[in-house]
Amino acid sequence: MRFVQFEDKGQTKIGLETEIDGNILDLSKNVGFNYKNMVEFLYGGDKSLEAAIRAVKSGVPSVERSQVRLLAPVTHPDKVICIGMNYRDHCEEQGAPLPIEPVIFNKFPSTIVGPYDNILYPDVTQELDWEVELAFVIGKKTRNVTKAAAMQHVFGYTVAHDVSARDWQMKRNGGQWLIGKTMDSFCPLGPALVTCNDIKDPHNLAVKCRVNGVTKQDSTTGELVHKTEALVEFLSKLVTLLPGDVILTGTPPGVGCFRKPPEYLKKGDIVECEIEKIGRASCRERV
Repeated sequence: MRFVQFEDKGQTKIGLETEIDGNILDLSKNVGFNYKNMVEFLYGGDKSLEAAIRAVKSGVPSVERSQVRLLAPVTHPDKVICIGMNYRDHCEEQGAPLPIEPVIFNKFPSTIVGPYDNILYPDVTQELDWEVELAFVIGKKTRNVTKAAAMQHVFGYTVAHDVSARDWQMKRNGGQWLIGKTMDSFCPLGPALVTCNDIKDPHNLAVKCRVNGVTKQDSTTGELVHKTEALVEFLSKLVTLLPGDVILTGTPPGVGCFRKPPEYLKKGDIVECEIEKIGRASCRERV
């Protein structure tokens, strides 16, 4: 199932994509579906999923994609957790060793915007960079789970763009990454949150990023150092993961700051992020 959040006449609704870039089934049209947003839906657990299935079977109407505004599939989660240096080929392009343990940082939940929303280009940075990432979303409260049980706690996958102000990440703020990663609009998500049963192997997916139509990143999730199960196990030893928490799993090579010479986004650039089976040109942002 391909869950989306969309805005229709000023109201946030939950729907289902009929296919990649397809129209939207409006689940709110079923009288038994009373969830106002995706986080509330996820807290409902199996009952929520059963309600969505019943709504589809009841024949809820389809809404033309062009007639609504697609939002991020998850908004206002408790946490947005990010994993750095988590692609083998990304580490190679930096001449850095593979991390033995996951490198953890975060974004504020307020960074989340929709897949087609504009990125706000802050006046305080001159080095705005792109990063396409596979993200997964937690489906149930998770604490101290084993790798073997981890996938029972993951609801699904989406596409993320980890927008990064490299000057603030690498040169300012005492070397702390947070500010360079968490300015307003620095986490476009979506459009769809695809359930795990529709992604048979999340670690064998093509990952691409284009800037103004030119491919900048082109890799596969097979290059991930620490995969989904290992990340859930590791993180759940440190913090309690809650339904709706978003975990960005890292980016492949080809980011602007490691190009020779370095390349950075300019105002007016269009960034497209794409992950196989999850979304085609999923995150388009006009900077």
